[in-house]
Amino acid sequence: MKQHSQSAARAPMPDMPKTGTGSSWVTSMRKELTRNRFLYMLLVPVAIYLLLFKYAPMAGEIIAFKNYRLSDGIWGSSWVGFQQFEKLFASREFYIVLKNTLLLNLYHLLFAFPAPILLAIMLNEVRVEWYKRTLQNLLYIPHFISWIVLGSIIIALLSPSTGIVNYLLKAIGIDPIYFMADKLWWPVTFIVSGIWKEAGFGTILYLAAMASIDPTLYEAAKIDGANKIKQIWHVTLPGIRSTIAILLILQVGKMMDVGFEQVYALRNPAVTSVAEVISTFVYTRGIVNLQYSYTTALGLFQSLIALILIVSVNRIIKALGERGLW
Repeated sequence: MKQHSQSAARAPMPDMPKTGTGSSWVTSMRKELTRNRFLYMLLVPVAIYLLLFKYAPMAGEIIAFKNYRLSDGIWGSSWVGFQQFEKLFASREFYIVLKNTLLLNLYHLLFAFPAPILLAIMLNEVRVEWYKRTLQNLLYIPHFISWIVLGSIIIALLSPSTGIVNYLLKAIGIDPIYFMADKLWWPVTFIVSGIWKEAGFGTILYLAAMASIDPTLYEAAKIDGANKIKQIWHVTLPGIRSTIAILLILQVGKMMDVGFEQVYALRNPAVTSVAEVISTFVYTRGIVNLQYSYTTALGLFQSLIALILIVSVNRIIKALGERGLW
């Protein structure tokens, strides 16, 4: 018994698992970088782009709290605190621009956001492969045309004197409509033209999501007697629900930003009261009139509201059981 105890005492103890240390973390990180070095190399240009054009310019947001003058520079300009924000919130123009921005984005959310979903569902039901690919190519083309070109085409089509749309309206006894100069019809033209340009290209993500749906689910639905509409409702839409949720979060995050090119290409002085949005207002007041501090304050307010919206909608989507952005 004594000899057994002594031999047990002399026996080497088994190696205990080591806890994570700084050196082990560095080693594992080095192995990861070595193993996937080519993938990380592909990220380098993207990281440089984000640093130079997204993060570095954020230092310039300080001019929202200054009376910025080109001759004094960012750091030499006098500090005014929240004076630019007070001036912004006291301006009647700001509330008109904010209303126009929110209304156009609301119309886009109601009418333009579902358009790619419906279009993708219809394309997914096309069984003739060459016909489906031809339709997709034709639908993608407008996305690659600039708004300056498309704007000229739209203005020509809707011209009250020479446009084909008003020519057809005259043929059925309807008086010509000044689409581009009418405050009621201009937002309609804006939304429809946006759908025309982007709906086809927006189907790509939804079609990819539909391709990942298990075909046996459709077979089971057919056995249960479900027609095409019920198959779409009970199989296709649930299958792309997570994709819709993520794109909805991103779209709500853009509620404070209509975009510049489309509005600039389609607007005119007759519809300024409904067509002036934050992006064009910043261009007019900031770049043309050199009111840099004033428009930077507006941009900072715009970014803050967008951040609140995207975080709030992300929480709602996750509360409903879907996977959010984070």
